[in-house]
Amino acid sequence: MSIVTSDAASRELPVAPERHDHSPDRPAPQQLPRRPVSTLSAAGDLLRALAAPVRIAIVLELRAADLCVHELVEALGVAQPLISQHLRVLKSAGVVHGERHGREVVYRLVDEHLSHIVVDAVAHVEEGERR
Repeated sequence: MSIVTSDAASRELPVAPERHDHSPDRPAPQQLPRRPVSTLSAAGDLLRALAAPVRIAIVLELRAADLCVHELVEALGVAQPLISQHLRVLKSAGVVHGERHGREVVYRLVDEHLSHIVVDAVAHVEEGERR
C-alpha cells in the first residue's frame, strides 16, 4: 500500500486490501476511521516544525511562561538570530504566536495540546535512558 503524494492532498488513503483471518488467539484489529491525506500532511508539517532540538527547548520554555526573544536567548544560551529563526518556523507552523509589547514581541504557545506532543516525546526518551 502506498500513500498518495501531497499533490492529491484532498484524496483519502487507498483502501486496504481484502481482510484475512487472524489466528484464533489474536483479536482482530480495531477498524479506525480513515484520515484524509491533507490532514496527515498537515500533521507531518507540524511534527517537522517541532523536530529540532532548539524548537523543542523553546516549546518547553513557553509552557512555563510567555517570553520574549531575549528571555529565550538567556534561558537557552543560544544566539538571538538563531532563536528568531526558530520562532519564525514555529510561528509559521501555528505553534507560537507573537504579540508586540512596546519594542518587544512576547511569544506564547497557541495551543496547550502542542506542548503535550513535545513533553511526551521528551518523557519517552528520558524513560528509555533510565532502562
